[in-house]
Amino acid sequence: MKTTLITGASSGIGEAFARRLARDGENVLLVARTESKLEILCSELGRASNINAQYVALDLTETDAPSKLFEETKARGLEVEMLINNAGFGSMGDFLQLDLERELQMVDLNIKALVALTYLFLGPMRERGRGSIINVASTAGFQPVPYMTTYAATKAFVLSFSDALWEENRAHGVSVMALCPGVTDTNFFAASEMERPPMRVSQTPEQVVDTALKGLKRGRGHIISGWTNYILTESERLVPRSLVARVVGKALRPGKTGDNDDGENL
Repeated sequence: MKTTLITGASSGIGEAFARRLARDGENVLLVARTESKLEILCSELGRASNINAQYVALDLTETDAPSKLFEETKARGLEVEMLINNAGFGSMGDFLQLDLERELQMVDLNIKALVALTYLFLGPMRERGRGSIINVASTAGFQPVPYMTTYAATKAFVLSFSDALWEENRAHGVSVMALCPGVTDTNFFAASEMERPPMRVSQTPEQVVDTALKGLKRGRGHIISGWTNYILTESERLVPRSLVARVVGKALRPGKTGDNDDGENL
């Protein structure tokens, strides 16, 4: 059965992807840690859209979680036509004041799990000669972001990784794209005990999803969601990275620190 697999699907951008694709008649497999949220969402999607909505409650920071998820899709007879790697979390604060274990868990989820899932599901897509992968990055991946150091660096990896895979796989009928949202109306900032960055216009998760699907249809290697985000990101490329780091660092210097682990992306 053809299916779209969405990680970090219990809220925010992941949930918006699930609702949009279900409305478009696509079967979905939703992955997140909180089983109760997934169960409610799948029941709602199945009733409202007459599609097959399944879930797997899984912590993708666990070492063998990606391979377990891959084997589970095979056991259920699911053909993953689209993979949306949305799960991720962020932190804010002076790097040395943050918890090292949490920073390493962020790298495991934002990078290691994403790479593993991409690798596992890309192979069957290339064999079939079709498929799509959306890796959720961030506008934070385009420049250094002091006080969100690890998070921004993980998103820079996702952006570069996806752009390279876009070129590698075009000839094989598989689309790979990095989605780069800016500030989005999710629980990211509240859960992280963070103030919203200045000079950033907020978008809804639905707007971000709409941008992603349009970009995928156009064959883009990456896409920035929102014209304001696009203009700001492009303008930052025109000045030295050291100046960008100083300006951003001054704007984001926090009064307190925290982290978010609810599968959201800035």
